[in-house]
Amino acid sequence: GIALVDNCGPGMNMKGEMVINGLQIGNIWITVQPLLGVEGDPMRLLFERDLTPHPQYTAAYEWMRLPEEKGGFGTDAVIHLGMHGTVEWLPGQPLGNDRQSWSDELLGGTPNVYVYAANNPSESILAKRRGYGTLVSYNVPPYGRAGLYLELANLKDLVNEYRSGEDSRSDLRDAIWGSCERAGITADVPCNFSVENSEGELDLSAVKVEDFDAWVANLSNYLVTLEERLFSSGLHTLGGQPTDKELLSYLNAYFDDKLSVDELEEVIALSHETHKSTESSNSFLSWLQSFADNFMGDNSGDSATQTSDDEQLKDEALKIVELLKRNTEEMDGVVTALNGGYVKPCPGGDLLRDGTSVLPTGRNIHALDPYRMPSEGAWARGQRAAEEILRQHQESNNGAFPETIAVTLWGLDTIKTRGEAIAIVLALVGARPVKEGTGRTVNFELVPLEELGRPRVDVLASLSGIFRDSFANVVDLLDDMFERCSIAEESPDMNYIKKHCLDLEATGTERPAARLFSNPPGDYGSMVNEVVGNGDWDETESLGEIWRGRNTYAYGRSEGGGGVRSGTARPEVLDKLLSTTERVVQEIDSVEYGLTDIQEYYSNTGALKKAAENRKQLDPATGAKKKVAVSIIEAFGGSDDKVPVKDVEDVLRMEYRSKFLNPKWRDAMLEQGSGGAYEVSQRMTAMVGWAATAEVDNFVFDQAAERYALDEEVAKRLQKNNPEAFKNVVRRLLEANGRGMWSTDDETIEKLRQLYSDADDLVEQVASSFG
Repeated sequence: GIALVDNCGPGMNMKGEMVINGLQIGNIWITVQPLLGVEGDPMRLLFERDLTPHPQYTAAYEWMRLPEEKGGFGTDAVIHLGMHGTVEWLPGQPLGNDRQSWSDELLGGTPNVYVYAANNPSESILAKRRGYGTLVSYNVPPYGRAGLYLELANLKDLVNEYRSGEDSRSDLRDAIWGSCERAGITADVPCNFSVENSEGELDLSAVKVEDFDAWVANLSNYLVTLEERLFSSGLHTLGGQPTDKELLSYLNAYFDDKLSVDELEEVIALSHETHKSTESSNSFLSWLQSFADNFMGDNSGDSATQTSDDEQLKDEALKIVELLKRNTEEMDGVVTALNGGYVKPCPGGDLLRDGTSVLPTGRNIHALDPYRMPSEGAWARGQRAAEEILRQHQESNNGAFPETIAVTLWGLDTIKTRGEAIAIVLALVGARPVKEGTGRTVNFELVPLEELGRPRVDVLASLSGIFRDSFANVVDLLDDMFERCSIAEESPDMNYIKKHCLDLEATGTERPAARLFSNPPGDYGSMVNEVVGNGDWDETESLGEIWRGRNTYAYGRSEGGGGVRSGTARPEVLDKLLSTTERVVQEIDSVEYGLTDIQEYYSNTGALKKAAENRKQLDPATGAKKKVAVSIIEAFGGSDDKVPVKDVEDVLRMEYRSKFLNPKWRDAMLEQGSGGAYEVSQRMTAMVGWAATAEVDNFVFDQAAERYALDEEVAKRLQKNNPEAFKNVVRRLLEANGRGMWSTDDETIEKLRQLYSDADDLVEQVASSFG
């Protein structure tokens, strides 16, 4: 027999037997992927190289693979449904599995059909490389406009009344200001006048008309931006053809104001008429025409037969509708893969940024050529983003340049933006890409200081594990650039890389020019989200130290010969960079996943911010350590001419208002049953993570409690859909109050405690009903 020792992991019954839960329907076994790690620390396996998958995890895969005569299920193929699972993240080689790689050991030669989100080509690479996955993409959910609701709708009416009236405008001042305070908008639209009299009471009577009018104009612009902001509405059904309403939401988001709603509805109506018996023939002719256009280029010129702009847009809209209707090919792709057929390839990405090239879904998605980054468009946007980052920093720091800026380099946004974040790093340092005749990037050359016209800003590049593994060529080029910066014949006052390297050399530190930091070789993640998820932390400073402990490894050409196995722990260099970091830069690559939607943003960007703040001196004026700013770039917004750069607190408030606190978004999630409740629960956990590493306004917690816990009808639906998710929602609100993140009255806390007690009882009842 086998003696099971402590820490044997989850998945065991009271008799010490391994349990594999699931539902068998004919020759199909439906199960949930086993929990990963050890009890109370579910992701520990990912971060400790001496651990192995626990016995029940390995037994589940072994049972699936073993033939029936040997007591297994005898599976011919496995379908991993939905990104992302855990088997491809298990310890082993980052590139080129061997028999010491657990993903190879568990999956072996079993065909792995991996149903993956079309807009995540980054992590899908890992599913292919380490999980041997044949990918079948699925579409993103329909888009919705945030609109205005409750107090925000009232505020819009007040603003419109104020701006359209003449006689009674002064009477509306107090009402507008009061509505702004209730909605928490005064921080987003600050005023340049005093709103209080000498006794500290609200008094707007002395404010000049032109000053108040200018502020109201800014307020109106903010409300318009908020009202038109996009979000993912609900969840996607695999293989489901979108309804006309959903088609309209996709088109409205894609074309914005270029086509009216009436015109878009006409296109959708026309699409119903075009599906004739000749569809397959037309499809081939359409493909042939598209191929010819791409091959020959657009030589239409200004001929008299050229269609109008509107007609071209309508043609494009019709093409998008036809492609979206082919969502049914998602299921076809799964069946084709199971039949051993050829699943057609397609680039990964999202419709809004990447256009129709990412459609139809149901395809085996791929990324891009890493040797051609940054692209021309990414280089143009990256330069403008860097200029705006520096402008904003100087504006808030009496004209001073930052000595060090931390830039996060992630695989997903790098792929989708074609390397914008890389371009930002280059522009901050004062370098530019050099490409050979084939278009491949071969070097990052330094721009002469005379041409640059400012100091070279030092950069701490924080690499995700996927970026480190997928873009080793870029890592090596960046490392070479920093090495050349460190020895350039320039004054340290105009070259902060050299300045900091000289400081480190004076203390005997090796490789002071190391600037590319990530997790240990073959490991992934900061572990901060696991700690926040478990609630196993005390002071917020500890979250920064967890991030720091997981990111001390430097990579590049000068680290053991280059490549993803070349990481060397250099904590002294990292600490120096963190101590001089004054700003963190993070790109958001899509509408679907913002700062508040997933755990990775606060656990990396937020925790990096905290790690830098931990190393700051106390500010004599405040008695606290100096704050580190975070610049957010929404890569799906702006243009080559202007790239919006926003403070993290502004983006958090905008996202919370447009999505999580928005009844429209909430109701869409409630319609999705257990999955929708889970999404709500995850965002509540992320809210606590952001409150721990940055700042979340009190009104956000107030309204979250009102929308999801204290609204009796909503609470009942959440609890019915997913008792565990509702319990977590209430738990996070109580945790936020207990940790001093949220201030509310005793009555509210008592209600939440009772709700939590009831939810806990219900979860236990559900668990006991399954034995």
